[in-house]
Amino acid sequence: MTGQPLLGVIGGSGVYDIDGLDDVRWQTIDTPFGAPSDQLMFARLGDQPLVFLPRHGRGHTHTPSTVNYRANIFALKLAGVTDIVSLSAVGSLREHLPPGTFVLVDQYIDRTFAREKTFFDTGLVGHVSMAEPVCHRLGDALEEAAKELGLPHQRGGTYIVMEGPQFSTKAESELYRSWGCAVVGMTNMPEAKLAREAEIAYAAIAMVTDFDCWHPTHDAVTAEAVMQVVALNSANARALVKAVAPKIARMTGTSPCYTALDGAIMTAKLKRDPKLITKLGPVLARWQLTQGV
Repeated sequence: MTGQPLLGVIGGSGVYDIDGLDDVRWQTIDTPFGAPSDQLMFARLGDQPLVFLPRHGRGHTHTPSTVNYRANIFALKLAGVTDIVSLSAVGSLREHLPPGTFVLVDQYIDRTFAREKTFFDTGLVGHVSMAEPVCHRLGDALEEAAKELGLPHQRGGTYIVMEGPQFSTKAESELYRSWGCAVVGMTNMPEAKLAREAEIAYAAIAMVTDFDCWHPTHDAVTAEAVMQVVALNSANARALVKAVAPKIARMTGTSPCYTALDGAIMTAKLKRDPKLITKLGPVLARWQLTQGV
């Protein structure tokens, strides 16, 4: 990547009502993987351009399983996004992470099973590393902004991604706790994996809305109760995005996320499918230049 970073924000519609946004426009972007969840919102916050994408669509029309994650990430890549901050509601699996806490996720366990998880296919096989699934530079910026705002937060924690859309059984909740997970949610996978394949730096804010169902004094999770806390979290989420955007704009240097495809393509040059390479053009553009493809 060269030039100023372009921040993309994925989350609920309440995140986008930020004071000071200028030049707001919604744009339809088509992808070879179909339509993204919604139009992309392009805007400026001071001198920093931003791109917003409602993960579930405006009005929350997509379930976690029906979100077109490939189209969403591909559309952000087409828009020129270099760095993604993802915001999502989660349940807490730890006593010290009560509702209202923001967890800066650093690891994932992917338990989803009904979603397309890669841009690659027969004729072009790629295996990117997910050992460190989030960008440390973005994490640093988010932590600094959270501290400045005085938001209740924790740097680090494993997010277990379940298929949903149903909430956990108590047995599942206890299992996830035994695995050392901090929070449980339904949306960051395969989002983080696809961002890595697209060579976009990715970081996630998991916004705790409830204690899931493991907590002995916590009632069973209901959508109504979750949404009440989501409304309270949205104001803090807007403040966090507003505070972190200029920090990301001032970033210099590079991130290993920007070169994730180096050494990842396994298919021999003569066996590569030219149609698939063309289809994945924006995702492969930097790699193709370095490989002379």
